[in-house]
Amino acid sequence: MDSKTALAFAPDLTPEPARDAADLLVDALAALGVEYVFGVPGGAIEPLYNALARSARRGGPQAVVARNEQGAAYMADGYARETGRLGVCIATSGPGATNLITGVACAYDNGVPMLVITGQPPIRNFGKGALQESSCTGINTMAMFRPCTRYNSLVSHVEQLPTKLFNALMQAQRAPSGPSHLSLPVDILRQPLPDDLELPDFAGLLRRTPALVDLPAVRELARLLFSAREPVWLIGDGCGDAVDELMQLVQRTDGRFLTTPDGKGLVNPHHPRFRGVFGFGGHAGAAALLQGEPDLVVALGTGFGEFNSGGWSTALLNGRLVHVDDSDENLMRSPMARLHVRGHIKSVCDQLIALLASSDGGPDAQLLPFLHPQVARQAYEALVERPQALRADSEPVKPQRLMAALSERCPPQTRFVADAGNSAAWAVHYLAPQDRRIGRLAGPAPGGRERRQRHPNWLRVTMDFAPMGWAIGSAVGIAMANRRCPVVCLTGDGSYLMNGQEITVAAELGLPVLYVVLNDGALGMVKHGQRLAGAEPIGFQLPRVDFAAMAAAMGIPGHVVHSSRELEALDLRALLARGGPTLLDVRIDGEEVPPMNLRMKTLGTAR
Repeated sequence: MDSKTALAFAPDLTPEPARDAADLLVDALAALGVEYVFGVPGGAIEPLYNALARSARRGGPQAVVARNEQGAAYMADGYARETGRLGVCIATSGPGATNLITGVACAYDNGVPMLVITGQPPIRNFGKGALQESSCTGINTMAMFRPCTRYNSLVSHVEQLPTKLFNALMQAQRAPSGPSHLSLPVDILRQPLPDDLELPDFAGLLRRTPALVDLPAVRELARLLFSAREPVWLIGDGCGDAVDELMQLVQRTDGRFLTTPDGKGLVNPHHPRFRGVFGFGGHAGAAALLQGEPDLVVALGTGFGEFNSGGWSTALLNGRLVHVDDSDENLMRSPMARLHVRGHIKSVCDQLIALLASSDGGPDAQLLPFLHPQVARQAYEALVERPQALRADSEPVKPQRLMAALSERCPPQTRFVADAGNSAAWAVHYLAPQDRRIGRLAGPAPGGRERRQRHPNWLRVTMDFAPMGWAIGSAVGIAMANRRCPVVCLTGDGSYLMNGQEITVAAELGLPVLYVVLNDGALGMVKHGQRLAGAEPIGFQLPRVDFAAMAAAMGIPGHVVHSSRELEALDLRALLARGGPTLLDVRIDGEEVPPMNLRMKTLGTAR
C-alpha cells in the first residue's frame, strides 16, 4: 500500500473542537426531538450555525435558511403546529432580531410553543456603539420581546445557560404555551463549557405530565350533561389530542357540535352532527343554533378572542356556557360561564366518558357512520351563504368555486393553510375536503417520540394577531414537519407581495407546496370593509401582477388561471405530487364579498 492509499484509509485524527455553549443549546434541541431550526445567519450567531453544521452531520437538528427573519418565525410556527413540538427560530442581533418580532408576536397570541434565539455583539463591546448592538445599551430588543414572550432573558455568563435554557423551554411548552426568547452574546456562544457544569434533564421535558384535572368540576359537568336535552359542543384549536373522545361525547350526549374558525381543521366537516363554524367566516346556522338557546354549551380549547367568539357574542358568552381549558388565561375570558373546568382537555374528556358510561351502564358510544360523499357535500353546502357560487362557471373565477375545486380534487391528506384576510374568510366558510376521516397520525415521531397532537389539523388559520403573509412561511414549516402530506397555501396578492420570497425556500428544499394566490388587484378586506362601512375608497388598490411569471423567474412552475374552465383543466393531484412548489395565480372575482360582516360589526362600522 503506497503512502497516498494509506492516508486515504487512515482514521481522521483531527480533534473535535471543545463543546461550547452553542453545542449545548443544539444538544438540548436534539433531546426534545427538534429536527429543524429556522433562521437567517449573521455574525453575532455564527457559533450557533457552526454547532448546527456539526449537528446535521451526526443526524441532529438542521438549519433551514429563510429569506427574511419574519419568514423564519412563521416557518417555526407552522412546524410547531404540525408536530406539537417546539418550533425554533434564530436571528442575529439588531435588525435580525427586530425582523422576528411580528412572527413571535403572532405565536404568542396564538399559543404556539416556540424558542427564539437572538445574538448580541461581545459583552465587552456593550455600550460602545457596536454594530447592531441590541442590548439595554443599544436598540433594546430585550425590551421589545418582553410583551410577546413567556420568558425573556439575556445570557451574560455561560454558567447561566443551562438554567435559563431549561426555564425558557419549560415556559414555552407549559399552558398557556408561547414563545420564549434568549439573547446570547457571540462570545458566550463560543465559550467552552466548564467541565463541572451541571446540565438539566432536557429530555425529561418530553415526559411532563398533563395539567391536573379539576375532578369536582368534571363531575359537575357530567351531571349537567346527563340532564341536558341536546347539548352543543364548541371545539377549539386546543382540542388537537382529544377529537376522538369529543366525538364519542357528542354521540353519547345526543349533542351537536360547532367549531371555532381555527378548530374547523380538527374535525370532519361532513360529520352528520356538525352544524358549522361559529365566529369569523362562519355559518349562519351555527349562530342560529346558539341563539336558539340550547340548555348547555360546552366550549373546549378556545380563548374567546374576537374571531373565535363571534365578536364576544352574548349568544355564546352567557350563563349556559361551560368552559373547559388547561389555561387559566383562557378561562379568565369567560367570567360569565356557568362552570369552569380546568385541566388537560383529553384527560377531562376521558373522565367524562367514564362518568357518563357508569351513569347508564351502557357501552361506550359508537361514532355515527360517515355520510355518502354526495349526501355529505349537499349537507355542507346547505350551511354556506351562496351555494350556487360553488358551481359557477365564470371568468374571473368565483372564490367559492376555487374553494370547491380544492375541496374536491386535492388528496385527502392535504394540509391547507389560509392567510389573514379574505383568504381565511373564504377557507373557513367554504373549504370542506372530502374523506376527512380524523385518526391517528401514521407512526411515531422521529426517535420514537410520540407527537403531542394525535390528530392532523387539515386547515390552519391564525387568529387574533393575524399578520398578512403568515401562511406563506407557515406552509414551509408544515411541509418540513410532515413530508408525507402536501400543503396548499391560500394567500392574497397583498400578502404575497409582503412575504412571497419564502417560496424559494420551498423550491430549494423540494417541498410539495401549492401556493394559490387569490389575485384581485386589491387589498380585498380593506376594499370590502370600506364598501360595507360606507367609508372613503382609498388605499386598497394594487397593481395587477403576474405572479406566475415571478415564480418562473425563480425556477418555479406557475400557472395563471383566468376562468373556472382553466381551473378545472388543472391536475391538482399531479401538481401536489411533484417534488417542489407550484404557484397558481388565480384571477378571482373581486366583486364577490367575503363572509366578513362579523369583523364589521366588531369595528362598529357595519351598515
